[in-house]
Amino acid sequence: MKNGFTAGLVFVLFCCLHTIRIYGQTVVTIREGEKWYGGAVSDAHLMPFKEGYSLDMYGDTRGNQAAPLLLSTKGRVIWSEEPFRFSFEGNKLVINRAKGQLTIDSTAGNLREAFLVAEQRYFPAQNKLPDSLLFSQPQYNTWIELVYNQNEADILVYAKAIVNNGFPPGVLMIDDNWADYYGRFDFRKDRFENAMAMIDSLHQLGFKVMLWISPFISPDTEVFRYLLGKKYLLLSNGGDSSLSWSNSDKPAILSWWNGYSAVLDFTNPAAKEWFIGRLDYMRTRYHVDGFKLDAGDADFYPAAALSYAPATPNEQSRLWGTIGLSFSLNEYRAMWKMGGQPLVERLRDKQHSWTDLQKLIPGITTAGLLGYPFACPDMIGGGEFGSFRDLTQLDEELIVRSAECSALMPMMQFSVAPWRVLSDSNLRLVRAAVALRKKYTPYILHLARSAALTGEPIVRSMEYAFPNQGFAEEKGEFMLGDKLLIAPVLTKDGIKTILLPKGKWREDTGKVFQGPCQFREVIPLGRLPQYERVGGRPGRG
Repeated sequence: MKNGFTAGLVFVLFCCLHTIRIYGQTVVTIREGEKWYGGAVSDAHLMPFKEGYSLDMYGDTRGNQAAPLLLSTKGRVIWSEEPFRFSFEGNKLVINRAKGQLTIDSTAGNLREAFLVAEQRYFPAQNKLPDSLLFSQPQYNTWIELVYNQNEADILVYAKAIVNNGFPPGVLMIDDNWADYYGRFDFRKDRFENAMAMIDSLHQLGFKVMLWISPFISPDTEVFRYLLGKKYLLLSNGGDSSLSWSNSDKPAILSWWNGYSAVLDFTNPAAKEWFIGRLDYMRTRYHVDGFKLDAGDADFYPAAALSYAPATPNEQSRLWGTIGLSFSLNEYRAMWKMGGQPLVERLRDKQHSWTDLQKLIPGITTAGLLGYPFACPDMIGGGEFGSFRDLTQLDEELIVRSAECSALMPMMQFSVAPWRVLSDSNLRLVRAAVALRKKYTPYILHLARSAALTGEPIVRSMEYAFPNQGFAEEKGEFMLGDKLLIAPVLTKDGIKTILLPKGKWREDTGKVFQGPCQFREVIPLGRLPQYERVGGRPGRG
């Protein structure tokens, strides 16, 4: 036993950094009061982890960002270059099924220090920033309004309505089904009479344009046959585990939310070159500015598939992440082990519900903990299109509160058109949330540039910002940088419990509070509670 962990059938090098080769399982004794975070962003609302939680990250990133990293409030760091399974059993953290070497570091003293150890060692910031327009103006995605009926006329109607309803132009994302099939890099002629002219018109309105793409290739198409002949696709072993890539000529066909497709094999440098070449063609031919790179989840890569170079499903997902490095205007939903890179990471689609609204703060702060500071909450009001099939079930208050919650996060993305589904009074409140963001845009951009340099999250959990002050379970507030505490209303009743750390805090109403303190009040629709730290930075510890 050493520093709270034991390992069965392992080789241990005892020093400040404990490096373990796993042959069985590693058992980490949880210290008194120690809380743990990490793994998969989609499970952030379950953090800090409780007894009974488990996750095997091999081929499972829970539909969002993930990393082989666990961090504790006592400053401990667990990292591996490969996925592993972990579970919480009583006062033990049990790690097994590790695919690579495991490292346990106990040199830090709290959650923030643990993150800084991990960031500097395993995913250092690259001092590069995604396109600043993603931070400075709202984003607009055509998904909820058009779903699979993406077409030139309605996209232009949506864009003009944004401006005509008093919203500032920003990034506009054209979502799925703009092409004839997956792998075809030209706009479909039946819906886009002149795609280049459409995008030029969007530019004239003040938008930059992103285009939805995926790594999938529709089978039995001209492009599919070309890529299969070049062996740019993942291949199937046909049930013969002894078959090698060089001797296989059958594609691996996998199931995803839009049916069955082949998938590009980015372990093959030639496949990556071909794909980036097609994206460059879209930029040149149609004047597209960037790409929404969807799918790429580790779940979609068959473990038994044959690739040009050996790779786990997780590694294939990471390689999909490297595509975005060629474009400053990018967005991902699924990601594995690409912390510190200039990639935009959106939280996975949320239901139009108060329950899912409450997942935004833990999700986006956990994304920062895993090395993804350039994070975007899901679309305002929810991005799961099934929630919007029945407009009679929409909750206008939820959309307003969602806009308020997103307003002072790193990014703000609309999809459902507020002017279509809201009353005039509630539409004014959403515009007010956008105006509030404009007030703080210089500070948000400053934090984004700082994150590119230092890796520190733009939005931070309360435990990260104020270690050991009792905030480990707090999911309803976050810090924007180190000076602004944001406390969005996340429930239908409008009641908010405000927890202020040590120090002096000035409320957006002008009232000054001396922390630590706690109070409860009803927050009217249209107000986002904000508390600015007055003076120095007490509470770091």
